[in-house]
Amino acid sequence: MEYQHTLAREFSLSGVGLHTGCRSRLTISPAPPHAGLSFVLSDGSRIPAVPDAVRSTERCTTLGSATSQVHTVEHVLAALVGMDVDNAILSLDGEEVPIMDGSALPFAQAIDDAGVAEQRVPRSIFEPQAPYSRRDGDKLVVIVPALDFRVNFFVSFPKPVGIQFIQTPTITPDYFLREIAPNRTFGFRAEVENLYARGLALGGSLDNAVVIEGDGYMGPLRFSDEIVRHKVLDLMGDFALLGARPRCEIIALKSGHALHVGAVRELRTPLRAASGAR
Repeated sequence: MEYQHTLAREFSLSGVGLHTGCRSRLTISPAPPHAGLSFVLSDGSRIPAVPDAVRSTERCTTLGSATSQVHTVEHVLAALVGMDVDNAILSLDGEEVPIMDGSALPFAQAIDDAGVAEQRVPRSIFEPQAPYSRRDGDKLVVIVPALDFRVNFFVSFPKPVGIQFIQTPTITPDYFLREIAPNRTFGFRAEVENLYARGLALGGSLDNAVVIEGDGYMGPLRFSDEIVRHKVLDLMGDFALLGARPRCEIIALKSGHALHVGAVRELRTPLRAASGAR
């Protein structure tokens, strides 16, 4: 029997948003069983972390209600699911989750410091009974039954990134904290300049992103394959929208937020019908 978990105590982190460039403060608090993960904004809006709340997958995952939106949720959601948290309230006084250092590490470390409390209520499990796939051109996500949660991710970009592949073992909180959480968001310099011109990436800098220029990187990498490791981080944040603990193996080929969220939308419907998940 697997039980639900929440935080042992609340904590707060502050910083700028990657795309808006605005400062915000995020406070993550314990929540009761079956509450799931949800954002509470300064106007009182409550936005659950579910696929029906997704408003955009351009450059980041954005959730919204009829009146409000919250941008770049994937890193903190990845940290929560990666650190074994099912239920939490994320109170935000801005419109974008702070990017911190561009990774999920500050969130994961804060969760680790706060501690995780078992709630003695059975956890919702996503356990596929048959293989599933979703394709968009040359992008593909395949999900197969497994005894635990593992990810295989393949990316192909221009040099210096090139082809990168990672095959994770079982993703435990220790593994996530050590091998996945530290990997930062990334972009090619020409692409970043285009985003600036479009009013995006206004808070981006070499302090919170891996910037690729020509045949090299503008600063040291944390891992030689940091790019594909960050893609695993993003995938975990998007699959947190399932509202259930994954027990499966995911094979991802060049996929991104749009494909992940589309898959989660399809997979969540029968999951809710079968288990009464949120």
